[in-house]
Amino acid sequence: MSLLNTVLNTKQDKLCSVFFSAGFPGLNDTKKIIQDLDANGVDFIEVGLPYSDPMADGETIQYSSAVALKNGINLDIIFEQLKEVKGTVKAPLVLMGYLNQVLKYGEIKFCELCQECGIETVILPDLPMIEYENHYKALFAKYGISNVFLITPQTSKERILKIDEMSDSFIYVVASSSITGAKGEISQGQVDYFNRIKAMNLKSKLIVGFGISNKSTFDTACEYMNGAIIGSAFVNHLKNEGVDTIDQFVKGIID
Repeated sequence: MSLLNTVLNTKQDKLCSVFFSAGFPGLNDTKKIIQDLDANGVDFIEVGLPYSDPMADGETIQYSSAVALKNGINLDIIFEQLKEVKGTVKAPLVLMGYLNQVLKYGEIKFCELCQECGIETVILPDLPMIEYENHYKALFAKYGISNVFLITPQTSKERILKIDEMSDSFIYVVASSSITGAKGEISQGQVDYFNRIKAMNLKSKLIVGFGISNKSTFDTACEYMNGAIIGSAFVNHLKNEGVDTIDQFVKGIID
């Protein structure tokens, strides 16, 4: 069983994940950010792989990716940073990037380095399900890697059930049909959507992302789902406050 699945099975609700872009705000801040998030009780950490064309990301995360790329970040450096972190934190690490990055870097090389760094879970929003079924499912399994699929309010029941069948960690429940970023409080329409997904009694854990920006939205999302991912709000915190007050940010969400 993967470390992430151990966490998911041990803690049934109010799972807290935090996203940031590797290499932001400084090229060498990745290790400190991961270690500080872990030290302050984050259940699992989502490490973004900066990309020049991040189709699912809003302005804030696009900005952090652009800064990280300008700082000189690339997959070679990220994997070296992750090797340094390996064995120093308890929280599982999840990589979130894009299929084109994997293809350009080399599928085998990417998987080998994930395995070497202890990465057991990836999120590739642009990975087509048919490609996963025909190729990546077997490839990832060879290296002990799980893929996380995303669903939105427009995802059909049939597709959700298929995703649930193929998932072996969690399903990423996109809170709204839009790009990432803070959206204010959770609407009644989103609550109806969460209730609809919850009523399907899926086997997979359900983790909400996109628009979870503070304690209020985190707590509300966790009333319906198993947990939530906070991204843009944390990236803004790093931008405005730097890397020395991560404890304050996390305590403001989960205390």
